[in-house]
Amino acid sequence: MRYIGGKSLLTGRINEVIQENIGRPSTVIDIFSGSAVVGDYLKKQGYRVISNDFLYFSYAIAKGTIGLNRRPSFLRLGIRNPVRYLNELTLERAQIDLKDCFIYSNYSPNERCDRMYFQNKNAVKIDIIRQTIERWYQEGKIDDKGYYYLLSALLNAVPYVSNIAGIYAAYLKYWDDRTFNDIVLTEPDIYSNGRRNQCYNKDYTELLRIKSDLMYADPPYNSREYLPNYHILETIARYDNPAIHGVTGMRDYEEQKSEFCKKSAVYGAFERLVRDCRSKYILISYNNEGLLSTEELSQICTRYCKDNSFRLYEYAYRRYKNKIPNETEGLKEQLYFLRRR
Repeated sequence: MRYIGGKSLLTGRINEVIQENIGRPSTVIDIFSGSAVVGDYLKKQGYRVISNDFLYFSYAIAKGTIGLNRRPSFLRLGIRNPVRYLNELTLERAQIDLKDCFIYSNYSPNERCDRMYFQNKNAVKIDIIRQTIERWYQEGKIDDKGYYYLLSALLNAVPYVSNIAGIYAAYLKYWDDRTFNDIVLTEPDIYSNGRRNQCYNKDYTELLRIKSDLMYADPPYNSREYLPNYHILETIARYDNPAIHGVTGMRDYEEQKSEFCKKSAVYGAFERLVRDCRSKYILISYNNEGLLSTEELSQICTRYCKDNSFRLYEYAYRRYKNKIPNETEGLKEQLYFLRRR
């Protein structure tokens, strides 16, 4: 999944900094998990991972991958391969009425909707898969593990047929070639690290109280809120038929606005993050063009570090620009490391 500020190209660097300064920590809190790519990588390095994100779709992805050490058995369901079953599901077989299909009704072209997020066939397929997963869960045919495993598979498949330039804040006014493909779920990659990994869907401040070896934090860098940029994934994950508005069919998100996206509040947010953290070590991802300057964030880290342990690592990195990432001189991804005093 392409994700604003995604760290898929930085995971190796993150692990290098961890090992250089700590060795091999036992437990890592990934407090803003996002696409879960860092938490999944650290899990595969053998660390116990505690994953958290305030967005429900991010939590669902982590819960169905990081939260599992083996594939669910699905014995109660009586379907040997539910992913294959869902891929082959039709509207008739699912016995679902088209008028009850929220994604089709609101995010693909029909007599009441002009939005072009999905081709009709894929919008309907998303609806019937999501409703089938929910029915199985409500009927007790799958447990929490099976529920989030299948939900993760669906959420990771959606971007491959979405008519967007990278995020869901707007749709393309023409059909991208990929939208003509059929949505196909694939089995989530489940890796066992032999640890009791945990996943949360909470405000980050609630996780600061947990004691661990390391807290890894990847907060927003600028004023772009995450929920409006991924609002359709949030709606698919919750499938709560929300009130929507505007050209893009946005759901309300006032209660989910981040202080890290506000110039007036970002300094206080970072100070709270570092000051109130009860983990032994802190590692923060940011960049040199964020709302908080390098000097200001370094100042906060220095104020709360122990034994002059603060280290700043910088790497040339590509700028996120919708569908076309480009190399831009001067942009640097940063890793701020410190031991809390």
